[in-house]
Amino acid sequence: MARLPIEQRIAQLEARAKALKARMAQQDRAKDTRRKILLGALVLHRLEQSGDGEFSKRLGDWLRRELPGFLTREEDRALFADLLGTKAESPAPMMTMAETTKSES
Repeated sequence: MARLPIEQRIAQLEARAKALKARMAQQDRAKDTRRKILLGALVLHRLEQSGDGEFSKRLGDWLRRELPGFLTREEDRALFADLLGTKAESPAPMMTMAETTKSES
């Protein structure tokens, strides 16, 4: 078996290193997502089933104070409408072609 030139071997090793770094980044993102899910599950559990009413009240108050500034997308705010005490807005109904024509007249 012929030996590959050094430049080609280096290129192969760099490609392998790049693939391994991409896999490591994917694993890190997966761990980060799992941590967020578990932390969120704990918070929701404490809000809903905590035996300590005072703690649940303080936690709920803190979330109502902090979440509005943290959530930037309307879809995200709608997910927490029950917690924030706001009414989830339903999308406006689309106008039919006949209604569009009438409104333009």
